[in-house]
Amino acid sequence: MIKIKSTAELDRMRVSCRMAATVRDAVAKAIKPGVTTLELDEYAQELIAKMGAKSAFYGYRGFPGHICVSVNDEVVHGIPSQRIVRLGDILSVDFGVTYDGFVGDTATTVMVGVTDPDVIRLITVTEKALTAAIEQAVVGNRLSDISHAVETVATAAGMGIVRDFVGHGIGRKMHEDPQIPNFGRPGRGPKLRAGMTFALEPMLNLGTEEVEVMSDGWTVLTKDRRPSAHFEHTVAIAEGQAEILTVAEK
Repeated sequence: MIKIKSTAELDRMRVSCRMAATVRDAVAKAIKPGVTTLELDEYAQELIAKMGAKSAFYGYRGFPGHICVSVNDEVVHGIPSQRIVRLGDILSVDFGVTYDGFVGDTATTVMVGVTDPDVIRLITVTEKALTAAIEQAVVGNRLSDISHAVETVATAAGMGIVRDFVGHGIGRKMHEDPQIPNFGRPGRGPKLRAGMTFALEPMLNLGTEEVEVMSDGWTVLTKDRRPSAHFEHTVAIAEGQAEILTVAEK
């Protein structure tokens, strides 16, 4: 059953989601050639501590980092390490905050001096797919309308749609029902109602949709080792248009 959040619960989620967005944006700005992905993780840890919050990722099913940092052909769940960021890299930063009993989850993909037009197009299309998904996350639509919106954008651009990992419900736990694939026919699944909260996250590949998990048990790679991009927002279903919760305070 999909949970409907009360006004009070949504207010609490707004706080955790703003925190997640603030850390996401700060870490994104810190990405530059020469920095290590572990240094990015340590920076995120410092910011979280100052907020009095906790990483929703650290220790989750044994994950060893405070953020996921996935580089180039890494799709998701990259473990922070001594890997040095280089000119031409793309980095997906995926991050979640737990605060006052609620979770905010968000991701962005950052280009580091990228000039390859195909990679730039991958980033642009993936972000466009997230926008299309959010546009369908409104009262009266069906759950699969969100999935179909991502598929439509990705297919038109010739991108591979990751099928093994999906969006999800979110609230008191990071992963709640339902799962939200990034593909599917429209008009299926439960009707969307105000107060439902979802983490929408297109993951698109420049090549094949097929992926595999590395021996570390976490890092997901594209099978053909071509680049992958990932964007994510936590949203609340509403009339007219969804409320994007993972937006940093200005």
